[in-house]
Amino acid sequence: MNPPSPATADRPGTGSDTSTQRRHLDLGCGTRPRNPYAAPLLYGIDIRSGLQAPGVQAIVAANLALQAIPFADAQFDSVSAYDFIEHIPRVALDVASGSSRLPFIELMNEIWRVLKPDGRLYAVTPLFDHEKMWRDPTHVNPITPKTWRYFCRPELGARMYGFKGEFEQLRQTRCRFKRDYEPARPALGGWLARGADRLTGQAAHLVWEWRALKPPH
Repeated sequence: MNPPSPATADRPGTGSDTSTQRRHLDLGCGTRPRNPYAAPLLYGIDIRSGLQAPGVQAIVAANLALQAIPFADAQFDSVSAYDFIEHIPRVALDVASGSSRLPFIELMNEIWRVLKPDGRLYAVTPLFDHEKMWRDPTHVNPITPKTWRYFCRPELGARMYGFKGEFEQLRQTRCRFKRDYEPARPALGGWLARGADRLTGQAAHLVWEWRALKPPH
């Protein structure tokens, strides 16, 4: 199910957007899609079918380790992935054909494809050097503080592996509680949480926010 083509919206996270047409997509959402930019129109994708949630336009079923994101190009002002990307394999073998795929690279291509120009990717992943990364046996894709170099300018190191998009890194930080750094969080609450992270040194996750670089339509 594809949404109708949205009207042009301002960039998320700038504090100046009053559009009622901004669309956000949450990957691996379950029954509680996240909406870190407080977009008026919220969509989700989950591996399970038949999911619904109040206030959500649609939760579409797809296995993003195998399938493309089931939406058209440039449909979303922002995309989020909370504790999701670490589940996407870096390499997958197709025994029948004797070939291999790169699902992580393919997913990053898909995220870039469905974002509008200047759209935001907001992701939270377990720190590669924290036991939370390795506790879950389905965590197969550790993200390090330097992974961004493969998908963001100026390096774009994943070009050699078939990455076709281009991002700019806006920020990256370690955090203890995954919601403390959301752009729509009240300023005071976010400031207190970030201060606590620095003092306690108990950060277990990496927050990364990127901007999609692509020509306007």
